[in-house]
Amino acid sequence: MFISVGVALLSGRTARILAEPGCTIHEFKKLAQKELRATGITALITSAGQLLHDSCTLETAGVVNGDTLSATVQQATIASSRESSAFACICADGSVVTWGDPVCGDSTSVQKQLKDVRHIQASTYAFAALRREGKVVSWGIVFNGGDCSAVQDKLQNVQHLESTSYAFAAIRADGSVVCWGLHEYGGDTENVASELKEVREITGSATAFAAIRADGQVITWGDLACGGDSSAVKEQLRHVKEVRCTAFAFAALRVDGQVVTWGGDCCGGDSSTVQPRLSSIVQLSSSACAFAAIRADGQVVTWGEPEGGGDCSLVQEQLHDVQQVKSTHRAFAAIRRDGSVVTWGDPNCGGDSRAVQDQLQGVQHVEGTQAAFAAVKVNGHVVTWGDFAYGSDSSAVQEQLCDVQRIYASQKAFASILLSGQIVTWGDPRCGGDSSRVQSQLIAGCLVKDRECDTIEACVGEKLSSCRTNVFLAQPCL
Repeated sequence: MFISVGVALLSGRTARILAEPGCTIHEFKKLAQKELRATGITALITSAGQLLHDSCTLETAGVVNGDTLSATVQQATIASSRESSAFACICADGSVVTWGDPVCGDSTSVQKQLKDVRHIQASTYAFAALRREGKVVSWGIVFNGGDCSAVQDKLQNVQHLESTSYAFAAIRADGSVVCWGLHEYGGDTENVASELKEVREITGSATAFAAIRADGQVITWGDLACGGDSSAVKEQLRHVKEVRCTAFAFAALRVDGQVVTWGGDCCGGDSSTVQPRLSSIVQLSSSACAFAAIRADGQVVTWGEPEGGGDCSLVQEQLHDVQQVKSTHRAFAAIRRDGSVVTWGDPNCGGDSRAVQDQLQGVQHVEGTQAAFAAVKVNGHVVTWGDFAYGSDSSAVQEQLCDVQRIYASQKAFASILLSGQIVTWGDPRCGGDSSRVQSQLIAGCLVKDRECDTIEACVGEKLSSCRTNVFLAQPCL
């Protein structure tokens, strides 16, 4: 006997599926994906709000003939960093596509292992991917953490990954930490192994790590001169809820709104000149050489290298009602409550936005490469400024940059995800600005049948013929 069960996507697309009552939820997801021509269905939810577990059957879950289940689909996400020269995209089905600098943008050596991936972390010239089962796959330059074989047997039940420029750190389900990469730059936890327990969060600078434990204490390791040694402020590192870093210094935000800093003085490790103003802090941000702290009243306090964003005196009067601060290597961009943007720091790194200031209204999100910014407005359009060599010139793809949902940045390039699921890239081709090499792979991964197309092949063919060089699909066309 078969029962008819409806499945509805958030986009409004629905399908009715015939299945036996004894069919497991896991198998039913596969049937739903096939019928809807969609990949990446991660959860099925009843009309009563009950999440159905994969091991259950339709019958034991109480699903009867005529019921309709809501389905959630994993969206594509992109991984990179201001230090990285490549991008890695996690597609809706958990597979991974990489592009950019071949030393880390070519993942062919581990491609068969890149399945069911849920998170990717980037170092300078390597990536580490976390699979849903809690295992880790890495690739890229060995000296940047591209080879985790020495600790592979320990990389079980991993919950999260973090990196310095030269090493990776994995937090396991029991709160323990496993590291690999260059020992002196965070790849070796031997000196603090006994203290790394019940870790809930890790932050990595260029050469050191800082871990927040469940009790609010902070443990550091790596380059001693650049934040790996926090002994001078150890007693102050209590009840910490957040840690941020520049290239060679750290700042910890405590639950009482106070800030504690350590590491390289020239990169923000010394906050003594602004310490009286570092109260009621709600959020921290950092460039490569300076920090910016948002206070509860919406004002901003900065310190570190003055020319690299540590001095905001020229725009201090404009820094009110600030909601978010983003950065390049040597400049900051603050988004205010009204959607306007205020910038400061090195003019060559995006610190001067006067040329596009009239366009910077209704901004909801900003990202930065090493020397350029890209802002997403509420209407889905994008505004860029800064150094042309680092992605500030988006003119070649500007017509395609509509309905942008999110932007990601590498060293010298940007990648944006549109509402349709398309990804548009621009900037230095050597750092991921040219995604043409992987375009066909990701378009072929678009398994949803468009209403205008009778077959998947027709849909893919239509997308291929209409897409430009730097546009591809990385998630279902829901």
